[in-house]
Amino acid sequence: MVLHIPTLQLVCVFVFCLMGLLSIHAWLRETRERSLAYLGSMMLLAAAGMLLTGLRGLGIDVVPLVLANVLLLLSAGMNWTAMRVFAGRLPHLPGLFAGAALWLLLCLVPAFYGSMSTRVSVYSALVTAYGVLTALEFWRSRRQLEVAYVPALLLTLLHTAFYAVRAFADKGLAFDNALSGSGQGVSFFSLMLFEAMLYVIGIAYVTLAMVKERAELRFKAAAFSDALTGVGNRRAFMTRGERSLLDSQRRGAGAALLLCDLDHFKRLNDTYGHQTGDQALIAFGQLALANLRPQDVFGRIGGEEFACLLPETDERQAVQVAERLRRGFSELAMLEPGLLSVSIGVVTTQDVGHDLSRLLSEADQALYTAKGKGRNRVQTRLRERCASSLC
Repeated sequence: MVLHIPTLQLVCVFVFCLMGLLSIHAWLRETRERSLAYLGSMMLLAAAGMLLTGLRGLGIDVVPLVLANVLLLLSAGMNWTAMRVFAGRLPHLPGLFAGAALWLLLCLVPAFYGSMSTRVSVYSALVTAYGVLTALEFWRSRRQLEVAYVPALLLTLLHTAFYAVRAFADKGLAFDNALSGSGQGVSFFSLMLFEAMLYVIGIAYVTLAMVKERAELRFKAAAFSDALTGVGNRRAFMTRGERSLLDSQRRGAGAALLLCDLDHFKRLNDTYGHQTGDQALIAFGQLALANLRPQDVFGRIGGEEFACLLPETDERQAVQVAERLRRGFSELAMLEPGLLSVSIGVVTTQDVGHDLSRLLSEADQALYTAKGKGRNRVQTRLRERCASSLC
């Protein structure tokens, strides 16, 4: 089958333009994802470069040989930058322009400019280098991405491998061979055009999929996070808490629940203002997180009410944790000593079983008892522990 290279190049230009404009459109709808802007720019630069390569044989070889390849190398740099930005890193401008700058310098050397095979090898090596850098961005950030990055990594590795092979195997395509669709270099050049279209379509799709997945994770995190304190909200606490209790019950392990309520919170707001009240809530949230283990479940479940579920914890250990929270909160230097305090109700699964709703109900009764006995106390189902100044 005779392949008409100019037609294939024109198809490439249209595909690159279409995918580039769609990526730019997606970025305009989700402006936080700057990687889409770089990705769209990559495709549009590739379209321009591919269009200029079709100007061979018109007596202006400096355009297809120099300017076209500069644009194509800038496109490869943009591809690397897009994935770098997606991974949360800043663009590296010297690296972005290094390939194009090196090409311009080499084109000043007559031996390089006059050798098609050398130009093909150097261009392919530069694209390979950008591909390696792109793959390294994925690998370096694999633990932080939290999205399915493997398809993008595989596409990048295949794209990189193709140009690594081309650097040694392809000697270039003569202009007459390109017009006739036969002769040395036609098959490899045609394969390169097909590979370029498949890569652009594939990387656009998987990048949009990663962006969508990350947006969904952000929305999910926002839905499960308390906007003021940054800790889990009631929904997050109930979801994680029930899962933790099921796991504890399956393993035959116990757990404890701490229900914490900041004392005289309305009076604090009325006297010092709501900003001070908000600071007190934030401070307690930070204090609790600093004193809890990674496997503990913590959240703000009401206005000034927080809950902590401590797996593999008995009553004695739970009371120790509660006392640390109570003392730590009362010793904060936000206000005058004695103005900040918290009452805490403590129950365990040994007392009421592994039902979260019942644990909360029983802890609420213990908390109510602590409030009735003067506040600033840790109260279990059977006994209370209070600040030494109040005992």
